[in-house]
Amino acid sequence: MLSKHQSCKAFVISVAALSLAACGGSDDEPNVADTATFTLAISDAPVDEADAVIACFSAIELVGNGDGQQTFVIGESDNTLASNDVCKDSDGETIPNTYGVDLMSYTGSDALDLVAGVEVAAGTYGQLRLVMSEGSYVQVGEQQIPLQVPSNELKFDSITLDAGGNAAYTVEFDLRQALVNPVGQDVYFLKPRGVRLVNNLEVGHVEGSIAEALLIENSCSVAPSDTTEPVAAVYLYEGSDLEITALADVGGAETHQPYAVAAVYFDNVSAYTFSVGYVAAGDYSAAWTCQTDDDPEADDDITFQGIVDVSVSGDETVTTVDISG
Repeated sequence: MLSKHQSCKAFVISVAALSLAACGGSDDEPNVADTATFTLAISDAPVDEADAVIACFSAIELVGNGDGQQTFVIGESDNTLASNDVCKDSDGETIPNTYGVDLMSYTGSDALDLVAGVEVAAGTYGQLRLVMSEGSYVQVGEQQIPLQVPSNELKFDSITLDAGGNAAYTVEFDLRQALVNPVGQDVYFLKPRGVRLVNNLEVGHVEGSIAEALLIENSCSVAPSDTTEPVAAVYLYEGSDLEITALADVGGAETHQPYAVAAVYFDNVSAYTFSVGYVAAGDYSAAWTCQTDDDPEADDDITFQGIVDVSVSGDETVTTVDISG
């Protein structure tokens, strides 16, 4: 089942609930006081140099809580998304029980459910794992460059699911930080840096714009004929009233490391907009620059033209940021 839905105009891929029964649990009807509904989502902030980032998902694992490891396999366990034929092995054969998706196709609050509407035992789980398969790749022009994930797993720390509760989490892929193409290697790596797990009740979304006059004043590109090319970038940092000189780029060594990075695009009319989805509630500083190239493996010399404070509320509320001076 492939579904898209709009919610607060941010950006997501939704991966929904997991079931103990889906992996051969008890046939008895669970006691609602001992169970919780769990929803896991994946969302994306796109990267500039790629035309597509195809990620191949094969399973979700919940580890701990006294029940051992619970594994929910794509296309096999109940309530999971049917597998597709996107993910191929080295012989060009479709890898079974996988779903391949272009992360860059799901921005804003569009959602793709991998598993949905299932109950699991309530309690604290020591680890959540998103299992990847072979076949992931990055599309650059006509070339498909392999995408590798360490151990083919993304591992996240402990989560607690309250009895009778309805928990929803999102795995946020900030590809500008997580996607690495080492010099001299014909491969991309998806690194844990820039990939974070957030509780949807405790996050909001940031949408903003930069005034064209401000871009012109700072010698940024404006009104590009190719609207897929960014004209600027916005870096979000935890904390307010931060000094620009203390802000690091991706891979930089300054005091404050970026929480997320978003490109600024021309809408082919008059606006220059950016968005950052699934931001943990709190106070932030948003710094912007005309420089759109930032090597995640290097300490680049990024000049920020300005900075504004941003306060993000929870419950997926949208915070609007207008950078005009």
